[in-house]
Amino acid sequence: MQDFAPLVVGIDVGGTKTHLRALAGDAPVADHVRASAGWRPHDPVAAAGWLAALVADALPAGSRPAAVAVGGHACETPRQCAQLGAALRLHFDAPSLVVGDAQLLVPAAGLDKGVGLVAGTGSVAVGRLPDGTTVQVGGWGAVLGDEGGAAGLVREAARAVWAAHDRGERPDALALGLVAALDVPEVPGLGAALEKATEVSAEWGRHAPVVFAAAADGSALARTVIDEAGGALAALVTRLAARGVAVDDVVVAGGTVLSQPALYDAFTVALAETVPTARARPLRVPPVEGAVALARSLL
Repeated sequence: MQDFAPLVVGIDVGGTKTHLRALAGDAPVADHVRASAGWRPHDPVAAAGWLAALVADALPAGSRPAAVAVGGHACETPRQCAQLGAALRLHFDAPSLVVGDAQLLVPAAGLDKGVGLVAGTGSVAVGRLPDGTTVQVGGWGAVLGDEGGAAGLVREAARAVWAAHDRGERPDALALGLVAALDVPEVPGLGAALEKATEVSAEWGRHAPVVFAAAADGSALARTVIDEAGGALAALVTRLAARGVAVDDVVVAGGTVLSQPALYDAFTVALAETVPTARARPLRVPPVEGAVALARSLL
């Protein structure tokens, strides 16, 4: 009788895109990327149904997962994730685990412990206490937080430009870049342009390249915004260390911090000053690898 390797499914649900990867042993079964539209993590029943439909679409007909692990954007508390995991098990009748998407980074890097730090559209950091309790800091959204993420950079850039305007300074490269990107005639119009956004994080965040372009053009304001954003990301690690999380390894992911060397460098400089024992490790594989590793741990 032939033995078949169990089918494991890992899913990384990000703020804009979702990545599913399924393997039977080491053999790839599915590798599927789609938009995250419709993801409603605060409604466990709806979110579990969304995930089940995703799995059904991605896997060959008749496939039955032996284990499913999900890293979910905006799964903000252990209770919320546990409720979603319980709802998901009803669909698959198999071990299922749901964690916040930042919790995929450490296992994706092949580590047992450390900090996962994401700076994409938003920003968040997560680690574990010695007893296994998850601790998450940051991730409060573009209006109140997410410093170091794309949307937070744009918010802080606008604040810096307004302050310079109030001081009577002439618009520099950052001010001119934001005015052009937001299609307003002058600096005072930036507030109304930002406030009319309906999807704040996404709509603000898409203008983040303006900040980096302005810094490259010599804007001291933009350079300060980037340096402070790097410091804010390092502060997330500092908060975790103060709460007893092991922070020797900080696995870094996210399209903003990894695609913008100026921000990554600002982060590592600030991290070396605030937590000298911590080592930043850019994630070189897709975070979904962490979901696959977690799924395998359920077998």
